[in-house]
Amino acid sequence: MPRLPLLTALAVALATAAALTAADGTARASGPARPERRASPTPIATADQATRSVHVLKASQRTWDTGDPRGGGVLWSWSADGLEELADLNPASSWKNPSEAKLRTLDGRRYLLATASGGLAAVVGYPGREIYWAADTGTGNAHSIDLLPDGNVAVAASTGGYVRVYAASTGKRATWHTEVPLPGAHGVHWDPGTGLLWALGGRELLALRVGGPPDDPELTVAHRTALPTRNGHDLAPVLGHRGRLWVTTGSAVYQYATARHGFVDYPLRSRISAPGVKSVGDDPATGQILVARPETGHPCPWCTSVLTLYQPDGTRRLLHGAMYKARWWTSRRD
Repeated sequence: MPRLPLLTALAVALATAAALTAADGTARASGPARPERRASPTPIATADQATRSVHVLKASQRTWDTGDPRGGGVLWSWSADGLEELADLNPASSWKNPSEAKLRTLDGRRYLLATASGGLAAVVGYPGREIYWAADTGTGNAHSIDLLPDGNVAVAASTGGYVRVYAASTGKRATWHTEVPLPGAHGVHWDPGTGLLWALGGRELLALRVGGPPDDPELTVAHRTALPTRNGHDLAPVLGHRGRLWVTTGSAVYQYATARHGFVDYPLRSRISAPGVKSVGDDPATGQILVARPETGHPCPWCTSVLTLYQPDGTRRLLHGAMYKARWWTSRRD
């Protein structure tokens, strides 16, 4: 019997395998289909005024307990209370009512950025807790903070009505700063895409240009946008849509397109947009949206023990918590 050419033999073998598969409906070689893997949610960081701490929490856990070191879902915590290194800033008063918690990266290192209504602003190494920079900004109600590429630090203060850039790159207690007035300043965000520092006030959103050398920074207003409604509160990047910012006011939640200098529609707006939202953000890993808003009946009228999630929907509870803002624990800001 003549030997079949190699290619012909291979074709016959493949055809035979296909026929066997068609006969019984089973692909013997492949085995059962593997389930599709879903991305794990990013941890959640919150400024908790009940414990005067920032907590990083396990996002997949539905209930957190800061009193349970093993099963409470707390991955990491930090507080200025009792730290000798910060004793000169009097945390007993300056660390009153923690108001902000962000994760940022500088020169390959990760940092917690935190502020408190009492005036303390701090940049703290994560996870090692070393202090990069800290200052008592005064009685202006420090409300938000961001870290600039040159190592300086921006702070927004609401009752103080200003946005400052501190020359933090020059030392751990640097207090030299430049300032622009912004009534009701509540949010500040450095955007690498535009190369601008964005700041949210009570009635307008500012795009600020940072100039000058790191030891003598300058701030100028590049653009102003009036808010659709009053009492601007939270400002954060939309991580699922480059070139957009989350903006909350006393009555609604918006998205702002930085290239167009205008507010735009977005999915789920009818569900997410509500009065009193203190913080909002989307998870870069899953796209899930995290919202913190005051809880009816809570002893702290601006706090909550429950966070709301959208797409998929759900809630997360911090037992005995008095959370102000909550953010996905990511250093992304595009």
